[in-house]
Amino acid sequence: MFTKKKITIFSLIIMVTLLTTMIFFNDSTSFVYLSPKPNYTIVIDAGHGGIDGGSIGKTTNVKESDLNLIYAQKLEKNLEQIGFNVVQTRKNKDGLYTLGTKNYKKEDMLNRKNIIEQANADIVISIHMNSFVSASSKGAQVFYDSNNEVGKQMAIAIQTQLNNGLDGPKKSASAGDYYLVKCTTAPAVIVECGFLSNPTEEQLLINDEYQDKICYLIMCGVLDFFEINNY
Repeated sequence: MFTKKKITIFSLIIMVTLLTTMIFFNDSTSFVYLSPKPNYTIVIDAGHGGIDGGSIGKTTNVKESDLNLIYAQKLEKNLEQIGFNVVQTRKNKDGLYTLGTKNYKKEDMLNRKNIIEQANADIVISIHMNSFVSASSKGAQVFYDSNNEVGKQMAIAIQTQLNNGLDGPKKSASAGDYYLVKCTTAPAVIVECGFLSNPTEEQLLINDEYQDKICYLIMCGVLDFFEINNY
């Protein structure tokens, strides 16, 4: 899967066009020129959904599943603007299971796996919000499958961008025992964007500009990953 893909004449036209596009973010003096990666498919997974709301905001009661979908859609827009093909596992607030099924979680996970496989994903990014019993815990962190070295490199690239671009704790990318990073041979990561159990970070996570910033940083990490690995 991870060999250089042939770029069609049409893709080259897209590349030349997009290379002339400036991506503006936040600071009016800061412009980043981004090179598109034609023919690459990125699956974005908005964690939870339906009756599985995930974590709940400590002060606002916002559902993790709703925030995950917002972030996934913002990240999709960023990645598509620079030439990636993006596939979402979840496009609305519903879960990926049949209503009334007894083991909805298993069906939900299997359907996400099937979407990843059918898309022939080059990489997978699963978006989540964190929570902990201690309200002092905060910070964005990226997790990967310990048996996937390329996935580890992608996690490190994204974590580096998050650490450089966000205030607060500088965490390290870490191996995690999560189905979504283990169900595929493609490099896959889970991005925990912050802690809904921390009131201060919760307010940031529901802020539109902060959401844009995190999604921008994830995108930059993806670009770093492709550049470092010469894909």
